[in-house]
Formats: sequence, C-alpha cells, structure tokens
Amino acid sequence: MTRTDSRATPTAPVWTSFAGGRRTAPGGTEIPLVDPATGERWGTSHQDAGAVDTAVAAARAALHSPSWGGLPQHARADLLHRLGDVLVENRDELAALETLANGKPLAATRAEVSALARWYRYYAGVAETLEDRSRTLSATAHAVVRHEPLGVVAALTPFNGALSLGSWKLAPALAAGNTVVLKPPPQAPASSVRLAELALEAGFAPGVVNTVIGGAQEARLLTDHPDVAMVTFTGSTAVARELGARAAAGMKRYVCEAGGKSAHVVFADADLDAAVTAARQGAFSAAGQTCVAGSRLLVQAEVYEEFLARFAKAVDGLRVGDPRDPRTQVGPLASAAALARVEGYVDEAVRDGARAVTGGRRPDADGGFWYPPTVLAGVRPEMAVCREEVFGPVATVQPFTTEDEAVALANSLEYGLAAGLWTRDAARAHRLAGRLDAGVVWVNTYRLLHWSVPFGGHKQSGLGRENGVEAVHEFLQTKSVITEHGTPADPFGD
Repeated sequence: MTRTDSRATPTAPVWTSFAGGRRTAPGGTEIPLVDPATGERWGTSHQDAGAVDTAVAAARAALHSPSWGGLPQHARADLLHRLGDVLVENRDELAALETLANGKPLAATRAEVSALARWYRYYAGVAETLEDRSRTLSATAHAVVRHEPLGVVAALTPFNGALSLGSWKLAPALAAGNTVVLKPPPQAPASSVRLAELALEAGFAPGVVNTVIGGAQEARLLTDHPDVAMVTFTGSTAVARELGARAAAGMKRYVCEAGGKSAHVVFADADLDAAVTAARQGAFSAAGQTCVAGSRLLVQAEVYEEFLARFAKAVDGLRVGDPRDPRTQVGPLASAAALARVEGYVDEAVRDGARAVTGGRRPDADGGFWYPPTVLAGVRPEMAVCREEVFGPVATVQPFTTEDEAVALANSLEYGLAAGLWTRDAARAHRLAGRLDAGVVWVNTYRLLHWSVPFGGHKQSGLGRENGVEAVHEFLQTKSVITEHGTPADPFGD
C-alpha cells in the first residue's frame, strides 16, 4: 500500500435545510461534519425534523403553480439542460463537498459531477418525448391515455453518493413534472443543499427542488407525510424494508435500491490481465463504499492461484492517501463507525481461518479513518465477510470448479444487485447472464453505468429501476380519459 498526503484545511460552514427557495434557520440537532482524511471537524449540519413540513408544503405549492406545473414539456427540458450546465460550472465546489462527505478521491468526485450533466441532459430529451396516447373505441368514442406526475417526491439518499444518487432520482422526477424533497444524511448534507440552490440558479421555481437534512426520523416523517406521493430510497436493505412497509401503508409509490454483495465470476478462459484490472476497480473504487462493489470474487480452480497472486499484487500497488491529492486512488472510509465495522469483519474472518493476502490491518495514521485495501483468501461461503455487505475496501477470493457451482455460489445470498462475468466463451456468457440472479450483469467489464441503461436489483436488493426511460415511468401515473361524442348507449333501454 502506497500512502500519499497533501492535506488542505477546509472551511467550516453551517449547513441547514433548503425549502421554498431559501435555507432554513438553524434548528434541531447540531451534527459535526468531520473530514474523513484527518478526523477533524470542518463544519456543522442541522438535522431538523421541523424542516419536513416546510419543505413538503413548498413542494406542494410549487407542484401546480404556473411557474412549474403550468410549464410545457419543452420548458421543463430547457431547465434540465441548464441545471446540467450549472453543475459543471460549479464542479470544483461540489466535488470538494462530496470528498469531505465520504472520503472519495477528488479526481473521482470531479469526474462524477461532470458525468451527472449527462443525466440531466438525457432526461431533458426524455421530457420532450413524453406523449399521451389516443385510442378509438367506437365510431363516436375515443380514449386518451395520459401520463401525469405523481406529485411531491421524497428522495432519500446515502452518504456515499448523495449528489450522484440524488441526481439519479431528481432528473427523471423533474422530467416527469414532479416536485422533489431531497433528504441526504446529516453527515453528508452539503452537496444536496447546494444542488437545491443551484436548481434555483438554473431557473427552477422556488419549491420545485428542496433539501431536508435528516436521519431516520426525517425519513419516516417524509415517508408518512400525507402530501408525499412517492418515496425513492437508496441505502441498506433493512431500512428499505422498513420504509417500504410505511410507504405501502400510505399507498404510496415506492422505489428502492438496497444492499448488495455482488459476485464477480472469473472463468479459466478469461483475459486475466483485464479481469484483474476490472476486479480491482470493482472492489476498491470509493474504498469499497459502493452498493455494486464486486467484493465477492469467484475464480475457477485452474487459474485461482495465478489470479490471486496477480490480484493481490495489483491491489497492493494502489495509491492510498489524502483524497485531495490528484495521485490518490483510494481514500479513507467515511467515518469512525465505518472503520470499526470493516475492521471487525476482517478480524472475525481471520480468526475463523481466512488469510489476508494483502492488507488486513489498520495502519498507523495521523488521524482519519484509514483501512488498507484488503484481499482475503481461505474464506468459506458461510463466513460473514462472504455473506454480508462490508461496505469497505475488502475483497474475498474463493475457488470454484464447474459452471453450476459458480452460479450456485453467486446466487446463494439474499442480494441480487449486480454481478460480473469474465469468459471468452460467448455461449457461456449468454447462458450465465440469464442464470445469474442480478439486476445488472456485466460481461468482461465491471461498474460500467450509463444514464440510458436501467439500474436496480433483484431479491432483497431493491424494487423498481433508476436510469433509462424506465426510470421516468416510475415517477408517472397513468390516467385514462374516455370521451363519448355521440349519444351514450342506454344499457337499460328497450
């Protein structure tokens, strides 16, 4: 592991919620904001349950206002285009705020912000193409099938990508004509507050985009709120289940992307150089703090030892250091709690017989929440590190012999978010893509995401889809308008 260090002293602002076109007054509970690289406090957020009603009321008022609800589709599209441009114009600030929130290298967060502009531009195009359908029912009757916005959408986002995952929700929701209340966690609020402010700068009316800084209490309040028509959530499976039950009780639309423990399957005929590169990126991007982390490597026995040696060497060469350094490839974990969690999983696995081929021990560090990229061999499928979402820089490597065994191992968990598959055999690739129980299957690549391709999970990894045209339809409701132009038939007449 190579450490780099080029620390910078951040400013120390106070972050409050944003509703109806302005920030709310400080209130509720003060939450310290801590730089993951140093462990030092850099700011404060205010987790304020009182902001929920204010934000929802503002969103409700904006929903049918002439400045939003009365806009034609092309005008909504123009605003989405402009918001994409404004994000790029403010890329450096937004990237720095995301890096302070979760420890991702600044180079990665800058790239994320730049890419997000494409999401808004894509959904601007979708907004212009949404059309009602007309159907003739008889010589004198016809029907129009309309697609209308649901109303106020609560978009609940996680610490590891509040801006990017918030935009995955916000862009299609706005394209469909809804208004939105974003809820980032109190430890990572800044980029979402700025997103709402930048939407105002881009020309969106006050109340169309709002941000409530909150935790579990605010998530429940938003989900239960009678004026919230839809909840879209990214986070753990346990929380997804709870919020889903609450949304169902209110007969609300609900979309969630929940936990994952993605299998990355490497067959003996694979291009091992490419597979090692992709596996390293898949497991250790964002220090493993991603829902699609390919942290469960399954390697065919014939090449297991060779792959393990190559993979461990590649992982050991990752440059770990301060996320503001442009040379850094892996930054710190987001919090002390995350560090303790990751360390606990690795220590338990080693006690149970696993072997740390590289990493596996917290380094001596001057502050911050550091854990080295770790590769574990000698693991067994029943170990917690092989079954549960570690959400840190830890990959396990297990051998398999047959195709059936690989599929059985890959599908053995409750999760089904993503899977990777490496083989030169086109028939096998086609066959296994159908057998792997995951919402996304990558063949001879990994973590390739695109605004036009649907993303979401099977089993306990989620409901509904984000991205693609499919995402817009999650935010629309269907209405049938049937008109009779002649004399209605009398079913009771002679």
